[in-house]
Amino acid sequence: QFAMTALGNGLSEADNHQDALTVQEAELATLRRLGASEDDMLVVQNNLADTYRLLGRLEKALRVERDVYSEGVRLHGEEH
Repeated sequence: QFAMTALGNGLSEADNHQDALTVQEAELATLRRLGASEDDMLVVQNNLADTYRLLGRLEKALRVERDVYSEGVRLHGEEH
């Protein structure tokens, strides 16, 4: 998982946002398939939201950010 995260982040930092999106979507699908922790999936979803924003897909970014926030509150409460 760390390798995919590093690759996605590196692509994004190099302004290859579309490629970063592809890697991040694949990473999230892999985590879901493997039954990874919800916290790990939230990290990837947060990265996806950032990438959507960088690609100008603002409605999609906002939708994902809301999902991440809601799930974070569900898992850890509002204090976290």
